[in-house]
Amino acid sequence: MMDFVSIPEKRMKILKSNKRIIEKLQNLVDVKIRIGEEVEIESDDPLLVMRVKQVVKAFGRGFDFDDALFLLDDEYLLDVVDIKEFSGKSQDRLVEMRGRIIGTKGKTKNIIEKLTETKIVVYGKTVSIIGRYDVVQDAREAIEMILQGRKHGTIYRFLEQKRKQT
Repeated sequence: MMDFVSIPEKRMKILKSNKRIIEKLQNLVDVKIRIGEEVEIESDDPLLVMRVKQVVKAFGRGFDFDDALFLLDDEYLLDVVDIKEFSGKSQDRLVEMRGRIIGTKGKTKNIIEKLTETKIVVYGKTVSIIGRYDVVQDAREAIEMILQGRKHGTIYRFLEQKRKQT
């Protein structure tokens, strides 16, 4: 089976210039990867192609390659929140929303990551989350609450409550 992934040009340049990333992925799992206009993934195992596609997509969304590798484990998933759904078309509003998610010196993003045991990247017009299924849902809900304008303290309490329930 063969599949393709398109990633932003900036991230594609990193893949093209750092061959070790692709070599490492090919050595970890039995896939062939070719880089052209898109990333081409080929393997006899369709499930493996799907997982590797998620790894490449996560890298394209701004994750470090090692963090993206968590997606090879079937307990982990990638979830992408489109900030534009909450900010409208205004570029200033988009920047403001990204700032609310990141927080001063990364505080808000770091707290959400810590309380949900996820990895979060704010890149372009999206917020991407990698983690186990149940905690990804909690992180997504917290991010959506921020994008809806809720106070940060409310979100932290929500996440602490969720954490106590598990």
